[in-house]
Amino acid sequence: MQPNDLKTILSSGLLSFPVTDFDAQGNFRKDTYAERLEWLAPYGASALFAAGGTGEFFSLTTKEYTDVVKTAVDTCKGKVPILAGAGGATRVAIEYAQEAERLGAQGVLLLPHYLTESNQDGLMRHVEEVCASVDFGVVVYNRNVCRLNADSLEKLADRCPNLIGFKDGLGDIELMMQIWRRMGDRFSYLGGLPTAEVYAAAYKALGVPVYSSAVFNFMPKLAMDFYHAIANDDHAAQNKMLDEFFLPYLEIRNRKGGYAVSIVKAGARLVGHDAGPVRAPLTDLTEEECAMLDALIKKQGAQ
Repeated sequence: MQPNDLKTILSSGLLSFPVTDFDAQGNFRKDTYAERLEWLAPYGASALFAAGGTGEFFSLTTKEYTDVVKTAVDTCKGKVPILAGAGGATRVAIEYAQEAERLGAQGVLLLPHYLTESNQDGLMRHVEEVCASVDFGVVVYNRNVCRLNADSLEKLADRCPNLIGFKDGLGDIELMMQIWRRMGDRFSYLGGLPTAEVYAAAYKALGVPVYSSAVFNFMPKLAMDFYHAIANDDHAAQNKMLDEFFLPYLEIRNRKGGYAVSIVKAGARLVGHDAGPVRAPLTDLTEEECAMLDALIKKQGAQ
């Protein structure tokens, strides 16, 4: 798949990040991961991101990364495009990106670099070196220590023809508007805040109609229904789902740091697609919190 083909795919529809399956000892569980992808693929996501943030990229070994991405590519071939996560120090991110390309992924999501603060020149160098190391499409994730501005993205667009996407995880509306007005259709733009449904209508108004849904992992029909309500400007349907599910869901998610991933794994278990526990430094939901989530899911008729 050529970078511009991937850009076209990412410019419409709903995206999602499958969780990564672990057994009780925390080891990658290939068989149920493949079953999860087979279950999710027919629901109509435009692309799936293997070993992304919700897939606990930050806790995978390099061998596990290979196993996760290969399983996703093999399982979803001909069904839905797979992008892989890549991140960490620049040379490490390059190794991940090149491995994803070797395994047949259609592109990569460049997650923030590790730990250290930087400046715009350093961030540009990081992104440029990763883009230059591969031929397929790269989407950069503006989040945490990676905070590219419009000037930097304009320079990167000139230097990196395969930089085809920009995912926003900051929620800085002013910055997002500057980038979108400056860059126009040079990039595909993705909403990437946790539980993106809450921000979807506002981002669509900005010119960013595409977002990634974590809830798709365990309530794919609800996630698709909400996306269609956004696409069709059905405010009544949006508000109903926000009031009955997404806002109460946030109350559970916001109880502890890291729960943006933990609550998704809890949801998967509650609907019969257990992905096992999260890995340290994350923690699983308590029994009380799982019961609260279970009540929300049952209210939607998902069990």
